[in-house]
Amino acid sequence: MKTKSIGIILIIIGIIMVLYNSFNFTTTEKLVDIGPIEINKEVNHPMAWSPIIGIVLAVGGVVLLVTGTTKKA
Repeated sequence: MKTKSIGIILIIIGIIMVLYNSFNFTTTEKLVDIGPIEINKEVNHPMAWSPIIGIVLAVGGVVLLVTGTTKKA
């Protein structure tokens, strides 16, 4: 039962990783802080990965799903 749920989760994560190859997030860094004067800079951080990783995760999830459903003699 546990391998089936892990397999489903891996399939979902793999499909999401294939559809969305990257995302960005921004952080604010303080450059200057002199009394009441404050200068901040927003820095963009792109995160990208290969869609092959998503395909491997999805295939691994399918393998776990199939092996989890087979009955052992």
